[in-house]
Amino acid sequence: MAEFVKLYNQNPNPKDVKRVVTCLRNGGLVIYPTDTVYGLGCDITNNRALERIAQIKGVKLAKANFSFICKDLSNLSDYVKQIDNATFKLLKRSLPGPYTFILPGNNNLPTVFKKRKTVGIRVPDNNICIAIVEELGNPIVSTSIYDEDEVIEYTTDPELILEKWDNLVNMVVDGGYGDNMPSTIIDLTSGEPVLIREGKGDIDII
Repeated sequence: MAEFVKLYNQNPNPKDVKRVVTCLRNGGLVIYPTDTVYGLGCDITNNRALERIAQIKGVKLAKANFSFICKDLSNLSDYVKQIDNATFKLLKRSLPGPYTFILPGNNNLPTVFKKRKTVGIRVPDNNICIAIVEELGNPIVSTSIYDEDEVIEYTTDPELILEKWDNLVNMVVDGGYGDNMPSTIIDLTSGEPVLIREGKGDIDII
């Protein structure tokens, strides 16, 4: 059974944030709020946890399109090749916010992602997940949680999320009702921004 932890976006309780981080460090899978839909994540350094997420999503880990949730742009050079000024300005202008930016990955990517040439970077405008990543000390690998319901693509109620995911994950963080619109995905690997998916983020930034 998954643990259910309540955190408030305005002021996430440091003790409860530590509980979430302990779970992640121990290889746990955590569902947590972002500024868009709820995400399913694990510690980027834990291969076994990464394999579990890939299994749940029904994809091969090496080919999985997971995002890296970072606390700010300071993590960028850890996983991304050097970017030009225009790209950096666009990132600076948009983040934190409801965007996923696809960037060229570098050689420091975790072993399981070594064959990938790109990486999706997110810095959500949500104090809960930023506090978790900050306490963890490295990014969370994340993917959105979908709903099989044809009408509601994303479950927004944390209690319903717990009900559905109880036996699959180790912890569900209740950060209040989530959004039902995913992030806007923008590919920045070719020099010019390319819109891959229009979501919550305003596309006028590109």
